[in-house]
Amino acid sequence: MRKGQNPAKSAKTVAKPERITAALLNYIPFLSGFYAETLDVLKVSLESMRRDAGLPFDLMVFDNGSCAEVRDFLVKEKEEGRIQYLILSEKNMGKGGAWNVILAGAPGEIIAYTDADVLFSPNWLSRSVEILETFPNVGMVTARPFRTPPEFYESTLKWAKENAQLEGGQFIPWETFLEFNLSLGQTEEENKKVYAETKDWRIQYKNVTAMAGASHWQFSAYKSTLQQFLPFDMDKPMGQVRQLDKRMNDAGLLRLMVSDPLAMNMSNTLGYLRGELKGGEKTSSPQGKKRASFGKRVLELAPIKKILLAIYNRIFTWYNS
Repeated sequence: MRKGQNPAKSAKTVAKPERITAALLNYIPFLSGFYAETLDVLKVSLESMRRDAGLPFDLMVFDNGSCAEVRDFLVKEKEEGRIQYLILSEKNMGKGGAWNVILAGAPGEIIAYTDADVLFSPNWLSRSVEILETFPNVGMVTARPFRTPPEFYESTLKWAKENAQLEGGQFIPWETFLEFNLSLGQTEEENKKVYAETKDWRIQYKNVTAMAGASHWQFSAYKSTLQQFLPFDMDKPMGQVRQLDKRMNDAGLLRLMVSDPLAMNMSNTLGYLRGELKGGEKTSSPQGKKRASFGKRVLELAPIKKILLAIYNRIFTWYNS
């Protein structure tokens, strides 16, 4: 039997969410090996996201089954008011499963999604939203220009040829192009050929400049647009995330990027901040480089590489099955 009245009934107003929800997806199963520095990466990413984004936002974090140390950190961030919405999944639902929750449940009209290893620059959000609100029929906007597969922005080029000023050329500086690709583990040498043989597409519309292309690792989009593509049915934790890129292009939506780098992939270490991305190798003494080079050659021997990767994959499977 009820005793008294619920005090909530006397409340005259309720808090309203910000128009924009910045949504971060995180997964750190343990703090060793590949993941040794990833909690530090997450902290840097969160701090850079909050610093001078250019527009107000609520922060939502979806943790995809991380270890206790990471969950404790996120709970503390939530309790201290730096995270507005925190979802702690017991198990790793994969990126598709997490997207189904995030993209359907974020309260904002606009969702600014990011992986947990992105370093943001000032005004990353305001510049992205400017493009989102200026161009028509926009699917997603990524806060960094880089060269993406042309088959995923065919609809963007088709629209731009008929409705905007479209130019093709080398508009992304070599240093900016290389910086991003080195963070993916590629080498400077292999990127020289790619840079020379490909080009960028710059689009100007209503005095706003954007680049053709976008990516699933970081993007801003209207929630109503994203919901058209739910649910995502991915049978692997990773490797199928380009479903969103393809679906948007097939639907005729524009996929765009800001014209200068306002987001950077840090991957699983703080090496980028330490200045270790230079020609694809960490900077060190000549003797250190020689030892590292010899060790690298040994590890790249086919039989050794095959055995070590098999052991790594087995251990990873044991801990995450």
